[in-house]
Amino acid sequence: MPATARDDTRLRARDLGVAPGIFAPGKHNAITDVADVRVGQVTLKEGDTVRTGVTAIFPHSGNAYRSRVPAAVHVGNGFGKFIGSTQVNELGELETPILLTCTLCVWKAADAMAAWMLDQPDMHQVRSLNVVVGETNDGGLNDIRARPVTAAAVRTALESAASGAVQEGSVGAGTGTVAFGWKGGIGTSSRVLPASLGGWTVGVLVQSNFGGVLQVSGAPVGRELERYAFQNAVALQGNGQPGAADDRGDGSIIIIIATDAPLGDRNLRRLASRGMMGLGRTGSSASNGSGDYVLAFSTAASVRRAFDATRLETSELANEQMSGVFQASVEAVEEAIYNSIFMATTVSGNGKTVEAIPLDRVREVLQRYGIAPPKH
Repeated sequence: MPATARDDTRLRARDLGVAPGIFAPGKHNAITDVADVRVGQVTLKEGDTVRTGVTAIFPHSGNAYRSRVPAAVHVGNGFGKFIGSTQVNELGELETPILLTCTLCVWKAADAMAAWMLDQPDMHQVRSLNVVVGETNDGGLNDIRARPVTAAAVRTALESAASGAVQEGSVGAGTGTVAFGWKGGIGTSSRVLPASLGGWTVGVLVQSNFGGVLQVSGAPVGRELERYAFQNAVALQGNGQPGAADDRGDGSIIIIIATDAPLGDRNLRRLASRGMMGLGRTGSSASNGSGDYVLAFSTAASVRRAFDATRLETSELANEQMSGVFQASVEAVEEAIYNSIFMATTVSGNGKTVEAIPLDRVREVLQRYGIAPPKH
């Protein structure tokens, strides 16, 4: 089930009057606003038990192995399985698309992408391949032990990758995820820097499946809706009502940051670390049971690396030019997370139902705290 159509019963953050930060988004307010970046998704819903999927992110339209982009991974909290991350940080480059899926499917997805990559033109002599696959655990709504992601699903996600608008919410790798006790999922956003700061574009895509105390542009939405981490412990002290949210705030998130700013892997590692700041703004505390990973890459031609290069001659931004890119990434991460939750629909599976966050109540809270204008 390729994920292509938008569900108009839900709203993105900006439709609710939530526009984090100071920089403007790109045309689609999506990671695909970074030129040549493409996203493909497959949503798997089978019977009453399978609620999972695959999301693929391509750094460019060419062969990622033969034309590599600099990249880096930042680990906020390492309770997760992120295949290929150590080699990305060791060599500072990405040589395959990035896949996101469910925890017990990462190895099947990696094997399927390796086979797909080896089948591509001019790959017949390749004997080593560093596939990159991230995950979050959707075992509540999904029969994760069945490991339902197939090679065919992975190939469909890869081969359907496209530019333009990206479907969000309960789709692809976000089909069975949960965030802040509500339905989570796939979210995306972008920022375009003013010309005086380089005019660079920063795009973000997230797979949200984590907990905490949700706040939206500073408004305490989680508290007001009485669903937040440690709620039961607080209630035992007489300071609140018991609730349905995960009492430990556990879960995970994968954050992908793309930019056309010419950055080497050292500054991309710095950029990736800023993803945790955007995550923190939404109310996460990166709990013990949370796998919080951020991968950042640059698509700029001046930093691209040929697979058989003997020397690299690159031109990249100096350290003093990084601050605007950092700011843009923090803003885009924050908004992408809101989009992943606001666009998610209620999902039932595996004997459980996780509700979509009620946007009418969210709007009321935002209005009460002066964040969103009244609904017309």
